[in-house]
Amino acid sequence: MNASTIAKEVKHATGWSIAVSILMILAGIFAIGLPLAAGIAVSFVVAWALVISGVAHLAFAWHIRAMGGAVWQVLLGVLYIGIGVYLLMRPVAGLVTLTLALAFYMFAEGLLELILSFQLRPRQGWGWLLFDGVVTLILAIMIWRAWPMSTEWVVGTLVGISMIFSGLTRLMLSLAAGSLVNKLA
Repeated sequence: MNASTIAKEVKHATGWSIAVSILMILAGIFAIGLPLAAGIAVSFVVAWALVISGVAHLAFAWHIRAMGGAVWQVLLGVLYIGIGVYLLMRPVAGLVTLTLALAFYMFAEGLLELILSFQLRPRQGWGWLLFDGVVTLILAIMIWRAWPMSTEWVVGTLVGISMIFSGLTRLMLSLAAGSLVNKLA
């Protein structure tokens, strides 16, 4: 594969990355504008993910029934499906728990982004990842401190803010990659 072919592929991938960045930013703006709807949507996504995971555990249990361990897979499957169905039936009530889980998730995400930013430090655009990590950590702490009183608006609003900053980070990194390819081409 020659350099011009690689450059064309990178430009193509960069174009898609920019498009995804813009969609992330727009989705973040939507989530901030309708925080309760966004929070309920998050609750539904998590609920369906749990139901699907539960079905997968049950299917796996069926396939390993002769080898042992199927009972634990069935129990896990029933637990996942039960929690998922509960969230589907009571999405607003499920937001209380999801809010706390989101705080833990965003805290871990922020830490990992900080670590990654320092690993990418000599490269162009690493500061945006550092900025994203710091913002994500701040948002995680805000969620945890406001829990459970502001559950109905916090998930949608803070997820929207995180999506905007992640979209901006992706956009800046994509533009930096495109700039680098243009310099090398």
